[in-house]
Amino acid sequence: METISVKGIPGEISLLRSSRKSVTVTVDTEGRITVRAPLRLPLRDITAFLERKAARICGMLERQNGMREQVKALPPLDAAELERLADQAVQVIPPKVRHFAELLGVTYGRITIRNQKTRWGSCTAEGNLNFNCLLMLAPEDVLDSVIVHELCHRLEMNHSARFYEAVYRVFPDYDRCQKWLKENGTLLLRRMTGR
Repeated sequence: METISVKGIPGEISLLRSSRKSVTVTVDTEGRITVRAPLRLPLRDITAFLERKAARICGMLERQNGMREQVKALPPLDAAELERLADQAVQVIPPKVRHFAELLGVTYGRITIRNQKTRWGSCTAEGNLNFNCLLMLAPEDVLDSVIVHELCHRLEMNHSARFYEAVYRVFPDYDRCQKWLKENGTLLLRRMTGR
């Protein structure tokens, strides 16, 4: 990995080359910028791409910086608050799982509520479902989108086109909810970890 500097973009940018065919840029929650590029793409082309995208990359940096400031403003959740969220999830999530399972025509096993640091939900090969209690802090439709996502793994244990066909059939607004989770989920997760 090498680092580069580009006019119009503050700080250093990590450059990762691989056998990929396109150039992508990410800004992580700490404000680190990474560009991924094809092995043989000349550096001048990568730099030109980044210069064209400078305004967008700076916007991504501002959002991440703003998110970090919001996290600092929100107090960490203590053990009692996490327990209250878990108790609430035990009441709210199983009826929703039953409802969406009927719509999808699937069965499921055990439902477990956890306070995970990185995942919103999961589905085991046996059909057991796990959900993060922090979903109680998200809008209801976002919670529903996570439930539908995990139940669709009862049809397809992957993220194939067939998997997403099932998701959209039951939950057409899935993309908007996933966008909310992508933009705001880190704030919720950091409240649990206190970082």
